[in-house]
Amino acid sequence: MKKYNANNERIKRKYLTFLKQAKGQNEASIDAVAKAISRFEFYNKYKDFKAFHFEQAIGFKKHLANQKHHKTGKPLSLATMNGTVRLLKAFVEWLSQETGYKSRVKYSDAEYFNLSEKEVRTAKAKRQKPVATVEQIKHVLAMMPNGSDIEKRDRALIAFILLTGARDSAVASMKLKHIDLNAGTVYQDAREVNTKFSKSFTTSFFPVGDNVRDIVVQWVEYLRNDLMMGNDAPLFPKTKMSQGYDRSFQVVGLSSEHWSSAATIRKIFKEAFSLAELPNFNPHSFRNTLAALGEKLCRSPEEFKAWSQNLSHEGVLTTFYSYGEVQTTRQIEIIQKLGSPRDSDTQNINTAELAKAVAHEMKKQGTG
Repeated sequence: MKKYNANNERIKRKYLTFLKQAKGQNEASIDAVAKAISRFEFYNKYKDFKAFHFEQAIGFKKHLANQKHHKTGKPLSLATMNGTVRLLKAFVEWLSQETGYKSRVKYSDAEYFNLSEKEVRTAKAKRQKPVATVEQIKHVLAMMPNGSDIEKRDRALIAFILLTGARDSAVASMKLKHIDLNAGTVYQDAREVNTKFSKSFTTSFFPVGDNVRDIVVQWVEYLRNDLMMGNDAPLFPKTKMSQGYDRSFQVVGLSSEHWSSAATIRKIFKEAFSLAELPNFNPHSFRNTLAALGEKLCRSPEEFKAWSQNLSHEGVLTTFYSYGEVQTTRQIEIIQKLGSPRDSDTQNINTAELAKAVAHEMKKQGTG
């Protein structure tokens, strides 16, 4: 069986270029599109896209339902299936407008890639994920060793992500000059820091406790005063390796280079939480921790808006929808307290104001 179709390769390349240059999609998104199209081509025996028919879409959905995950050996999840067919639908819609294809491929035929409404609801259903509390993270920090340069770095890394809510990819590329201890801020400069959507913004330290802040302050001062690192040095340098007498590589301290990816950061988190005998909470989950903390501390729409912006969210709805899920234990606690008399009307007033602000935001974004 042939492994590719020359005509398909040309139009695929044009589509992927369109996504990158016209739509501004990143490499990860483009790779996902390429993978989805390749899956469909393999099923369709690499037939020319000009011969696309809606029955191919129907058959492909049945084919996906019978596929197994290459690692787990379990059937593909509905979330994976929905994501795949959604990307293919967009591709066929675009294809139907292209010269040489518009007379052969019907725009409406792309609709046949849709899963059933029930399947889509199931695919989009959110599972409640456990969220680490600030107290649990502080326990992890207390359990971590703090002797060598590597141990100091790893402990400060976890404290810093709790203090700022920064994404691990951004942290891996940050420099010493980006942190201002006097102002209690971090400037995430997209020209040098790998931020989401290449957006530059300033983050203030979150109020998670002086002990957490002190760990970060001590680390920065150690880099500057003891190790004599300059402003362009990485905030969290990668581990320096050297060849020993037995020709094996050994850890000899800190390098002057950044990590090439966030993989090591995630590994540090996994080992730290394992040492503290807690579930593995990855770096990104700390943003959920901070969102939950903000819901408890903020007492006005303005405060919650500022908290949301500090997480680099343009709208409070992002914080509510993506990070603001109320955990079951907290949900039970809140409902039980609602039956108790209130000490004052302040909370009711603030809740009403917050509700109005959220309603305004929903109206502005067209979601309500």
